Amino acid sequence: MSEGKQTTPDLLPILNSILSLMMKHVFPIILFFSVQLTAQDIKTYVQKMDGNVSFKMVAIPAGKFRIGSALTERGRQEDEGPQKEITLGAFWMGEHEVTFAEWDLYFKDNSLPQSKTIDGVTRATPQYIDLTWGMGRDARHPTNSMSHTAAMMYCKWLYTQTGFFYRLPTEAEWEYACRAGSETSYPFGNEAASLRDYGYFKDNSSGKFHLVAQLKPNAWGLYDMLGNLSEWTLDQYDAGYYSKVSDKNPITTPAAKHPKTVKGGSYLDDASELRCANRIASQANWNIRDPQIPKSKWWLTDGMFVGFRVVRPLVQPSKEEIEKFYTLYLK
Repeated sequence: MSEGKQTTPDLLPILNSILSLMMKHVFPIILFFSVQLTAQDIKTYVQKMDGNVSFKMVAIPAGKFRIGSALTERGRQEDEGPQKEITLGAFWMGEHEVTFAEWDLYFKDNSLPQSKTIDGVTRATPQYIDLTWGMGRDARHPTNSMSHTAAMMYCKWLYTQTGFFYRLPTEAEWEYACRAGSETSYPFGNEAASLRDYGYFKDNSSGKFHLVAQLKPNAWGLYDMLGNLSEWTLDQYDAGYYSKVSDKNPITTPAAKHPKTVKGGSYLDDASELRCANRIASQANWNIRDPQIPKSKWWLTDGMFVGFRVVRPLVQPSKEEIEKFYTLYLK
């Protein structure tokens, strides 16, 4: 080596060592906090559709709660226990029940075929009578008399329009969101005296459903979780569900058209039916007056008290998983 000539050290081995240490120790920490912050920073948003139609999706934080009711709860039914602690991931839930304005974007989508069978994304067949029974079909009335299948097809249609995976809430998600951190019969306490401030039921509905979001929301900003219309959940109804249910993000596999679990109670129900833990099993006779053979897959001639709202999980499944999901629930 000539005198005075400086050498440049070989940096490659050093850089490789640093990179190896970062991959082993630093990057996992960054990834961990990135995921945590994403879950914590879930934000309420407005989903805009065609025209002036939009709906708000309320951010529901991840957390734990006790599903079901205590043995001492007034009005408690046997199928509301045993209570169990459930852990749920974060998700978004519709601020209110799906309205006719939202539903009609799907129902009147002329790019879709109207079909009695389920093959891809199809539109519900026309109603042969007015299934609102004169209670109103304004843009902000909750859409009613839809079958579980119709509600799920609407969710699938939303996915095709927005790219976001929408579905019905699981029974656990619905009750968790309804409670909004409470452990009482109603989100506001154990006494039904204040119920008329939060939901339309037998005592204040005048025998009909009403426009959405007219009364007080719960602590998480959700309207009409109790009353107005009962709401479909994703789950198959099982009287012994709580003794079998998984303690983390539980979901059931569909087994039959009925019974499915319906929650929240309706404008026709007594206060005890509107408790957070109350469970209703859907029945075939909710469509008993349908004269068609076979009976409609889309409508409920005697289910004018049933509606639904949608959820979107924080972590979206893959395209393949989403297609399998809809295929499973739209048999």
